[in-house]
Amino acid sequence: MSRAYSRLHYHIVFSTKERKTFIKADMKSRLHGYMIGIVNNLGRIVEAIGGVEDHVHLLAFCPPKIALADFIGKIKANSSGWVHETWPDRAAFGWQRGYGVFTVSESIIEAVTLYIQNQEEHHRRMTFQEEFVALLQKHRVPYDLANIWD
Repeated sequence: MSRAYSRLHYHIVFSTKERKTFIKADMKSRLHGYMIGIVNNLGRIVEAIGGVEDHVHLLAFCPPKIALADFIGKIKANSSGWVHETWPDRAAFGWQRGYGVFTVSESIIEAVTLYIQNQEEHHRRMTFQEEFVALLQKHRVPYDLANIWD
């Protein structure tokens, strides 16, 4: 073949540092918009973004040009820096070191999009910690509950 062909969708989840409720209503839509801009500048496409005060979900279409870990690192670093510049009084804002990333089949893009868009409703019944462990289990990702929140 003369070129690479791919269509890779990733459900990316990461939380605020220590899962603190930093993402208040006055910042949420602006932060999400800024994160979409970061993704676009990296040559990727955000298909859905959502979350609540202590975490973010992204569904992104990612051509394999840069490593996924580098891609997620750039989103986290650039958005954190932007928050500090935009809201100097929120100097404690930061993202937790780790993240979760799960591949998404083309056949369930719509369902994952709805899930991400309905985070407010979803978290009336479940905490982020419960949700994240459920995602790990659903995708058969091994984890150690004693060390998962470091």
